[in-house]
Amino acid sequence: MATISATLSISFLPSPTRFAVATTASSSSSSRIKRRARFRCCAEPSSPEEENPSPPAPPPVKPPASPSTLWGISTSTWSAGVAGLGFLETSYLSYLKLTGSEAFCPVAGGGCGNVLESDYSVVFGIPLPLLGLAAYGLVTALSLQENGKKLLSGLDELDIRLTLLLISTSMATASAYFLYILSTRFIGTSCSYCLLSAFLSFTLFFIRVKDFGLERIQKLAGLQLAVALIVALALTNSYSSATTQLKGTDDFVLEPYETEITTESTPFAIALAKHLHSIGAKMYGAFWCSHCNEQKQIFGREATKILDYVECFPNGAGRGKKMAPECAATGLEGFPTWIINGKVVSGDQELSTLAEESGFVVEGTEQS
Repeated sequence: MATISATLSISFLPSPTRFAVATTASSSSSSRIKRRARFRCCAEPSSPEEENPSPPAPPPVKPPASPSTLWGISTSTWSAGVAGLGFLETSYLSYLKLTGSEAFCPVAGGGCGNVLESDYSVVFGIPLPLLGLAAYGLVTALSLQENGKKLLSGLDELDIRLTLLLISTSMATASAYFLYILSTRFIGTSCSYCLLSAFLSFTLFFIRVKDFGLERIQKLAGLQLAVALIVALALTNSYSSATTQLKGTDDFVLEPYETEITTESTPFAIALAKHLHSIGAKMYGAFWCSHCNEQKQIFGREATKILDYVECFPNGAGRGKKMAPECAATGLEGFPTWIINGKVVSGDQELSTLAEESGFVVEGTEQS
């Protein structure tokens, strides 16, 4: 019994081992509670600032590129100055053209008045000096705008620079075309105003190219070529029936010369030439007229000999030379001029057009 009592008393005493286990278990439970508490804290709803994060900061704005310069002066200043000179020149020429006044030629023996009075001084019915006045004025305004003057609204810097480049391209193309006209249609004639305008136009073009730089300008070469082509085609179309007016040209004499026809005539061209001859159709022209030569080339050597061609300057042109009476009586406005069945047809024409105007019916021949 004593043994049993001792055993029972011992079993009810607090055991260090059992206490240690309980302590350990209690510690483990407390740790789990703490971890659960930390987990519950992390799982709590985030603050409004975390749900709606602030938008990312925009990328830093690059400072505008510094304007290009030429000899220490900005290209916009150069452009405005050169265009301003062109504006003054074309203002004077516009006054002469509209009032019919005689042009003052600073170079002795010049033919400024002859050029200003010719058919080539008008483009689609608009006096050429007025077109130049508008172009130079627009370039001046855009250049001043680029230089900081607020003259035109709704245009940013890139729009202005691209517009100036395209305008200068068209002006340079037109100047090159007019120089060709001056050297081929006004032989022996000097036009100081024409040369000055061409110099200013080319200068503007090179200034604008310098503004973009060679690397960037290569990307715009296609657009520039398109603009140049449109200008050249428009001028060619406008001058298709133009003639050089030799009014008061007392400074040179252009002797008559023969132009060689290098093309061969087709059966259609020969048949058409015979038909035009049979109905009395005539072609009026001048030996120095390139369009007359082109018309003959269209017919070819054999057919041209069949045509009734009237040379309006058989004795040459220039000092003391006059138009043939037959041509003067007809009241021609340009070369070549066709008179077919009493109808006036101006300019060089395709064979199909002449066949239609003359009522030519193809019989066993084909146009080629």
